[in-house]
Amino acid sequence: MALSPIPLGIYIQVPFCQTKCTYCNFHTGVVSRDRFEPYADAICREIVASAPPHGQAVDTVYFGGGTPSLLDPSSLRQFLDTLRRVYKSDSVEATLEADPETIVPDKASAWLAAGFNRISLGAQSFSDLELRSTGRMHRSADIGRAVQVAREAGFRNISMDLIAGLPHQTRETWDASLDGLLRIRPEHVSIYMLEIDEGSRLGREALARGTRYGAGDIPSDDAIADFYESACTRLTADGYEHYEISNWALPGFRSRHNLKYWRREPYIGFGAGAHSFDGNTRWANIHDPARYAALVEQGISTREQIETVAPYQALEEEFFLGLRQLEGIDLARIEREYGAELREQFEALSGRIAGLHSQGLVELEGSRLRLAPTRLAISGEVFVELLG
Repeated sequence: MALSPIPLGIYIQVPFCQTKCTYCNFHTGVVSRDRFEPYADAICREIVASAPPHGQAVDTVYFGGGTPSLLDPSSLRQFLDTLRRVYKSDSVEATLEADPETIVPDKASAWLAAGFNRISLGAQSFSDLELRSTGRMHRSADIGRAVQVAREAGFRNISMDLIAGLPHQTRETWDASLDGLLRIRPEHVSIYMLEIDEGSRLGREALARGTRYGAGDIPSDDAIADFYESACTRLTADGYEHYEISNWALPGFRSRHNLKYWRREPYIGFGAGAHSFDGNTRWANIHDPARYAALVEQGISTREQIETVAPYQALEEEFFLGLRQLEGIDLARIEREYGAELREQFEALSGRIAGLHSQGLVELEGSRLRLAPTRLAISGEVFVELLG
């Protein structure tokens, strides 16, 4: 990867879990703990092998999964120490995804000492019935306890996830989950609407109109949209900035790492299934952790799905990723950068924008285009109509 004038984001994939959630469509799994250390060693080798000749600035590091907090703190420290040796990383937002039941005092203190300064907590719900039905290991009481442990260890930047649309969820239980979240008042909040697809057990069962995993008790699309919209209202009223379709932050606590994805800035991923982007090319590592570790051990490339992003694809990404941000996109900038080469495509998009504007789905203020705030719950439909 060539040196970038923009500091890189680093993503490290830890594809191991204690259990596989019924709604999960990621390439993760439950494996023996004796697989953890060889995998961690392989990631460190991949980091060293990626070293740019004259150093490269890095300003965000994100450990995702899976459940990275399952790893021994010494392995997590090893990752960060290796990154510090290879990259220039003076002021870094270092995030660790963690499930509530994995957060204990010794671990939390070790994470902070290693250099982590942000925890992303997979709460998902404050309803024990909803948590049980989806295979989560923690219960509602564990969420507050985990946050208290993290706070006492010294963490001052905590993100928390909730999912709208879990089986058995009602307006009452959703309101209770929002109540629980707002009592804790994390610095950052992500609200995701449940996705139904064949990549998860719950999705396959729902598409087959079965009842396993609570598939028969998934709320309606209208109810899920209502849950999401109520979260928009309550979080904004409580002082959170809604800056991306699924994300809110208290002032000064937006996710610096995730902003790189939405702004098409360069990032590099390490580990099985991790994705990378250098501004022109996207690639991914193979998904199987054992094969990934074996290839690294042999000095063989782990990359697959290597794709050069064509100008027309980059233009579509500008719209799709840019419009996920509530501040929207600057059409004048996009026309300057893409108009000469992609005039016909840009004119077609301009025609679709006019149609969406007439329907009240998007707003235009000068050259600034954004999704209409009241239509965020159906953003997917807007993107389909815009991009054809």
